[in-house]
Amino acid sequence: MASYLQKRALYPPLITQPPADDLQLVVVIPAREEGLLLRSLDNLYHCDPPACAVEVIVVINSSEEDAEEVKAYNLQTLWEATQWSEKYNTDKLRFHLLHFPGLPAKHAGVGLARKIGMDEACRRLEGAGHPNGVIACFDADSRCDANYLTALEAHFREHPDTQACSVYFEHPLQGDDHPTEVYRAIAQYELHLRYFIDAQRYVGFPFAYQTIGSSMAVRCDAYQQQGGMNRRKAGEDFYFLHKFTALGHFSELNSTRIIPSPRPSHRVPFGTGRAVREMLETGGTYLTYAPDSFEDLRVLPEIIPELYKLKDADWPAFAKKLPDSLRTFMEMIDARKRIANIRRHTNSPETFAKRFYRWFDAFQVMKFMHFARDRYYPNVPVAGAAKTFTKLLKFRKRMTVLQEREADPVKNLLLEFRRFDRRRGDVY
Repeated sequence: MASYLQKRALYPPLITQPPADDLQLVVVIPAREEGLLLRSLDNLYHCDPPACAVEVIVVINSSEEDAEEVKAYNLQTLWEATQWSEKYNTDKLRFHLLHFPGLPAKHAGVGLARKIGMDEACRRLEGAGHPNGVIACFDADSRCDANYLTALEAHFREHPDTQACSVYFEHPLQGDDHPTEVYRAIAQYELHLRYFIDAQRYVGFPFAYQTIGSSMAVRCDAYQQQGGMNRRKAGEDFYFLHKFTALGHFSELNSTRIIPSPRPSHRVPFGTGRAVREMLETGGTYLTYAPDSFEDLRVLPEIIPELYKLKDADWPAFAKKLPDSLRTFMEMIDARKRIANIRRHTNSPETFAKRFYRWFDAFQVMKFMHFARDRYYPNVPVAGAAKTFTKLLKFRKRMTVLQEREADPVKNLLLEFRRFDRRRGDVY
């Protein structure tokens, strides 16, 4: 652990040790050419104060190849945020600014910026004697409910075995900050996000969780044990959180809410910003994975006990019983060999299932969905796909009331998925 911290101690401590407590909370915010940073900082400042001390680390960053206008904008942001933090710092809530104006172009992006901030948070927590302190990720254009900090503190105190968690989120669906078209686009995209996870839960996949960069938190010691944040320019949150989901100490925090920005973006190759931008440019409907793909995948959890007992010589006959999409995908990823190897190294159905899902993980599910989309079931409008699953997820009757209130069918579906996600656990 000492070598990890020494390797990444790239800059000196910003302040002396924070107030002593058995839990410390650090919020990390990457910021690049960001005009809403002060609003986000003010939002955190006005949160209900938790019992523990809180630090907020902002990583203002740019690439060595960014235009001078971007770097100048960042310098202005740095100055404004510094002036703001000097005014609002307290003994229990402190704001710190890190400035990285020339990150290597090969790696510069949100993943590296989060990594810099989270590594520094980790080093500071260790130095202050809080190895089980909590590092929460936030975004420079996000907001949160007033109980965000207190909910984080309570969640990690009440669940001492939790290594990491996903925090409940809701994008804004109306307001004066964006054109109406942006709100319509984000409603479709968030509906896709919720449909995709709830459909995985419906088919029995055990590690289906939302992975939103502004809506996650991790303990300092667990962060180090899993190698820290990656440097991906997009999808860093997906690959980071799924290090923890299969370990059995991952949870969801649904008693508070993150409010991410719905704005379009040119910065990332995929994700929320790009999805909104493309819908605005095309004026089209967001397309998502067909329900048929999930129905085919639903076979997988049902056959795991049979796979444990299956002899390798019986695989060809067994494979013929699988749906075409799943059978051909299994052939492509050489599942027969992988499953035989898992079987050789397990001595009970329970350990076989655990090892199986460590191999057929969230990334394999995503690969299967893309494979099925390209070869069998083309993408479909998200409203139609989500409507199909409202019947399977057993909340169709409750939607009747909502349909009388909302004229927009996409928004209506999304509101019901939100309600379902916040109280989920009594259906699966």
